[in-house]
Amino acid sequence: MELSNLTWVLTALGAVVVLLTRVRLGGTVVDGTGHGAGRQGFSAGLLRLHTLVGVITLVGWIVALVTGRREIAIGMLAGWWVLTVIGLLLLARWLPSGGRHSEDSKADAWGSGAGLSVLGHVGMLIGACYFTYVSFADRL
Repeated sequence: MELSNLTWVLTALGAVVVLLTRVRLGGTVVDGTGHGAGRQGFSAGLLRLHTLVGVITLVGWIVALVTGRREIAIGMLAGWWVLTVIGLLLLARWLPSGGRHSEDSKADAWGSGAGLSVLGHVGMLIGACYFTYVSFADRL
């Protein structure tokens, strides 16, 4: 597979991660309320920031890929890295607390649990590393 094809596939997967994070977390209770003991909530602002940064970064990155402008791509790298950090912060809510009254982890399913979130956000970390390489190696 050529680097350009891999770049487009990872760009599409980045869009899927942004969309699924919004869909999966958009309807849940946030800010630590509505959870059992030991379950962490997350900030609604953090989710909005993840979505906003994701959309802006995706649009700018696609413009950079279509036009071949390295300057735009390097500018959008900041967005990919911010998106990755925010996603990993959202993912941190799954860390066990180990409190005496904390609930056991629920089984993972497609729409709930940590499995999909881990796959998406660790994948986003790998994608951001790859996009950094592509941008600085001038392989757009």
